[in-house]
Amino acid sequence: MNVNCQMKNILITGANGQLGNEMRVVSAEQQELVYHFTDVAELDICDIDAIERFVVEHAIDCIVNCAAYTNVNKAEEDTLLCDKLNHLAPANLARVAAKHQIGLIHVSTDYVFNGEHHIPYREDDATCPNSVYGSTKLAGEQAIREIHPDAVIIRTAWLYSTFGNNFVKTMLRLGSEREELGVVFDQIGTPTYARDLARAIQHILHQGIVPGIYHYSNEGVCSWYDFTKMIFVLGGINRCNLKPLHTDEYPTPAARPHYSVLDKSKIKQTYGVSVPYWMDSLKECLVAL
Repeated sequence: MNVNCQMKNILITGANGQLGNEMRVVSAEQQELVYHFTDVAELDICDIDAIERFVVEHAIDCIVNCAAYTNVNKAEEDTLLCDKLNHLAPANLARVAAKHQIGLIHVSTDYVFNGEHHIPYREDDATCPNSVYGSTKLAGEQAIREIHPDAVIIRTAWLYSTFGNNFVKTMLRLGSEREELGVVFDQIGTPTYARDLARAIQHILHQGIVPGIYHYSNEGVCSWYDFTKMIFVLGGINRCNLKPLHTDEYPTPAARPHYSVLDKSKIKQTYGVSVPYWMDSLKECLVAL
């Protein structure tokens, strides 16, 4: 069943992040929806009364939550703030959305899984996060599903964009600065160009919400090493010697899923979303940089 098919006023939270900024870009490609872009300066989503006022004053029809605490390593120490932004704040949004019977689209992560699969993760696979970041994102999902069952939750992975700090920009910088660089080859997943995800979200907003959990990344599979190799090839970096590393050669405070490929069948079948191949999207991003 479609919820709020006649949506017009859309609240975007976390508008200064990678996905929020890409939502700004894709919003300019259409005229039907009116977007209200906010970040913490305009709307503190940890303050439920502030959310309530904003929703009422702007006659919001749907909230798209792009806000999150995304520093996976720092989250291992900064647990309270991470939980506040990834769990309690989404619960606030869900309460207001449920009260006013409006739509909610919440962006989550592959980190809700432990990465021990060897076939792509489906939406109904058992969750088992092995990091603070993943645990708080799962708690946010669970709160939303309990408070506002008509919400949409989209899990994504390996997000990058033309905005902010991300893996693609870091590799371009390091590749131009160093003669040698090591990148892990035993963590497998799929890069996701945030502009593609933004277009998928906009597609959902135009079609009308069908509640549930969905997976979205680009198509295809690669390791971080493969991803970096293609960044170098497409970015014209040829003087840096790229070396494959095992995960245990590059220890990090937070555990990373060894396998985080997402099965996108459900979002494609439900919404008719077209999902680009990761290498094609990387080319598009590099041209836009």
